[in-house]
Amino acid sequence: WGGAEQVLVELFALFPAADLFAVVDFLSPADRARLNRSQIKTTFIQDLPFARRHFRKYLGLMPLAVEQLDLYGYELVISSCHTASKAVLTGPDQLHVCLCYSPPRYAWDLQTQYLRESGLDHGLQGWIARQTLHRLRLADVRASSGVDHFVAISHYIARRIRKCYRRDATVIYPPVQIPAQLPIPERGADYITVSRLVPYKRVDLLVEAFRTLPERTLHVVGDGPEMRRLTALAGANVRFHGKLPDAGRDRLLDAAAAFVYAAEEDFGIAPLEAQGRGMPVIAFARGGTGETISGLDRPAPTGVLFEAQDPLSITAAVGAFERNRERIQPDACRANALRFTRERFRTEFGALIRTAWLEFDDSRKH
Repeated sequence: WGGAEQVLVELFALFPAADLFAVVDFLSPADRARLNRSQIKTTFIQDLPFARRHFRKYLGLMPLAVEQLDLYGYELVISSCHTASKAVLTGPDQLHVCLCYSPPRYAWDLQTQYLRESGLDHGLQGWIARQTLHRLRLADVRASSGVDHFVAISHYIARRIRKCYRRDATVIYPPVQIPAQLPIPERGADYITVSRLVPYKRVDLLVEAFRTLPERTLHVVGDGPEMRRLTALAGANVRFHGKLPDAGRDRLLDAAAAFVYAAEEDFGIAPLEAQGRGMPVIAFARGGTGETISGLDRPAPTGVLFEAQDPLSITAAVGAFERNRERIQPDACRANALRFTRERFRTEFGALIRTAWLEFDDSRKH
């Protein structure tokens, strides 16, 4: 469960009668209840061997699988996409709006980084991986041509869409879950990050940085394939909590001094959820967080932005935060997060769909 699933909840609030199609469906009962969808129609990958644990290894088949979905009869198709869902086949009397989280990074500009971090930058397996990603890029461009209207989750992603697909996109920021009232935390001296433990989140940089700050404690909330490597890399002052219930995560957030984040993020929901609780954020300045977090150069800063994605820059940013902690006020952090409410997302996305449909419907009459 992550940001894309939170967006799905809001899409179903706008379109409660919509059907849901997915590459695979291995949701837990609790997450299925959050989506409030008992029937999810899946592709043939659902039934392939070991799909439950290793569906990502079928990446090369995903565009083909999505193309087999039968969407005949639907007038409006919304693809919620970071890999293959925009590959759905639609006809001239169907409006296809793609809410794009990003062109697949591992197939485009970050291919070399992903192959290196996955140990697939050499040998026979590396050659197979490069061939798979090459075919995925070709399929991705083909899929983009079937989209009538792109929606990007940040200006950063709109630029990536333009670069990869030569298409313009409307920017609508995703919704962020914000508590109804500002919590009254007892901020301590510890630091926290909440993230899926996958390579591009760069939690390894945070772990390395705090290894050089032994007098400070970093809490890592989240799970993923990087867990074993990160625990081996960490010093004694880094505490791994795994995946926590929301209440447990929020208790840790409210007790920490600041939220730290090193990813070049498409948007960055987790830092803004922290801001909604009045929490300062220390984040990498590129990507979505560079658009959403106000740095120390602003009149009402909500965090500290660092320019280089390396441990030294993170430790320097922690020092800058501690020197300027009093300048970053909880009310300013919360006011910043309130720019990204669920109500704002529903209003903007609903308005876009209405405008796109009127233009599309009018074009069908001529």
